[in-house]
Amino acid sequence: MSSPDATTADPVIQVTDLRKTYRDGLFRKRKIEALKGVSLQVGSGQIFGLLGPNGAGKTTLIKVLLGIVHKTSGEARLLGEPAGHKSGRRRVGYLPEGHRIPRHLTGDTALEYYGSLSGLSVAETRRRRGDLLETVGLADWGRTNVTKYSKGMLQRLGLAQAMLHEPDVLILDEPTDGVDPVGRSEIRDVLNTLKSQGKTIFLNSHLLQEIELVCDRVAILFEGEVLKVGPVTELTNLAGDTETLEATLELEGDAETITGVLPEQATSCDRIGENRFRVTIPSLDQAHIDELVDTIRQQGLSIISINRQKLTLEEAFLRLVRGAAGGDS
Repeated sequence: MSSPDATTADPVIQVTDLRKTYRDGLFRKRKIEALKGVSLQVGSGQIFGLLGPNGAGKTTLIKVLLGIVHKTSGEARLLGEPAGHKSGRRRVGYLPEGHRIPRHLTGDTALEYYGSLSGLSVAETRRRRGDLLETVGLADWGRTNVTKYSKGMLQRLGLAQAMLHEPDVLILDEPTDGVDPVGRSEIRDVLNTLKSQGKTIFLNSHLLQEIELVCDRVAILFEGEVLKVGPVTELTNLAGDTETLEATLELEGDAETITGVLPEQATSCDRIGENRFRVTIPSLDQAHIDELVDTIRQQGLSIISINRQKLTLEEAFLRLVRGAAGGDS
């Protein structure tokens, strides 16, 4: 399992050996360990993704950070305060998964309602809501009853309410759930804008492609434990012995010239032009790559490009989870 990673001297979120055990069953004798010593840090101004299958402990972790659920042991701090402390919570915007907006409200009055819960006056909410609704793509829907909103529109309105009191940290649980591809792209733009403003975003999503596109760092949880925490690029470089070297070569002679220098493990050699071929070769280490390049150059061939194939975040995620579960990797 991974140890906590040092991201900043004063992390916005700091979790150390966090444990949460629920009790269930007759006389509450059955123990359910939702978190088993979770440790991670989130630095200021980062978009941090939380990944894991159902039952991994993601929602429990979020609820502990917000003070909705009390930890069993360990430490959880948010904005320098113990998780759940009022002064810290005031600086947090939260979009829960499957949030519900009272059906009698419009977009405008919903923001007034949530603004009052955050301690904002109606005048202050009205001053801010126009820009917020425009930011999330609902500029023309403020006076419309939320019963006429699609699921994606409700998600956008939920994101607007989380941003309403201008928090330092946003905790978003499945923010793009039910949002179409155009809407997801717009929400990514919003998140990147917030990041450029110095906001910290803690994001839980099952859409791994979205996480890969927007997050700086991720943590993968499985059965209450952290399997891996680090930059997205670090996780997608977990290719190991399946990593491949893809080289596009320009030839001065015929195809026999290149096939004569290819190692036995070459999996393909495809013509892509009159004197150009794309060659894919499984690579074991950097020394192998260097040797291959030297051999190619000695034959007078020009190398147009060399690229390592990487795992997608989804492939890396599945590999880690299956490995932890004892299945095939």
